[in-house]
Amino acid sequence: MNILDVELPGSEDISSDLEEQVMGLIINSGHARSCAYEALALAKQGNFVKAEEVMQAARAALNEAHLVQTKLIEQDQGEGKTKMTLIMVHAQDHLMTSMLARELIGEMIQLYTRLAEK
Repeated sequence: MNILDVELPGSEDISSDLEEQVMGLIINSGHARSCAYEALALAKQGNFVKAEEVMQAARAALNEAHLVQTKLIEQDQGEGKTKMTLIMVHAQDHLMTSMLARELIGEMIQLYTRLAEK
């Protein structure tokens, strides 16, 4: 049995479309964060070209997640139309930490690049 197949109390309140959107936020955010840390490891090894390619993949994944977030915001229209659930809060947390990780790792890669030039 898959954990996503487990019926939790209150989960019947989440539409399958909303659940799919929330999972899109989590999956894309997680992929972005993984790419950012992979890019950092590449930069530590001095492979700055590949690090930049992987950071581009992180940006693309975050863009996908941000599109999902924007769609959710548009659907809600600031009126509380969308039921707030723990999984939605979790998804937003994933997105924000992934965005922060990508930004900070980008700065760290620039530092590694400058150190390598000296």
